[in-house]
Amino acid sequence: MLSRSFHLEIRTPEKLIYEGDVTSVQAPGVEGNFQILAGHIPFLTALDVGEIRIRESSDASQLMATTGGVFEVLRTGVTALVETAEWASEIDVSRAEEARDRAQEQLTANAPDLNRPRAEAALARAQNRIKVASNL
Repeated sequence: MLSRSFHLEIRTPEKLIYEGDVTSVQAPGVEGNFQILAGHIPFLTALDVGEIRIRESSDASQLMATTGGVFEVLRTGVTALVETAEWASEIDVSRAEEARDRAQEQLTANAPDLNRPRAEAALARAQNRIKVASNL
């Protein structure tokens, strides 16, 4: 069976995280998860906290945790501009668990000076990192 591929780039503000030809990419859109295959129509969407799954062939896939950004599909290739990206194999699970616990404590304490949206975002990021690392 012939496998069609397309060019994918994943960038953070600091660096190029991934560049290569892939057969599919799955990403966390703000409206829900989606998958891109070769020949997909052009579109632009915002990304949410979640996991990006890259499939370079029918056998192998790679996972990364991301915290949002923009995803653009053009006829010439696909680009994800993400706030942060971390390969599943590089996630420090104990550090992520500590961050999750801190965020949960802040939300439970409900102090008057609590920045609730910031604490909820920190909790979501930590939970996502733990989930992505466990999917290896």
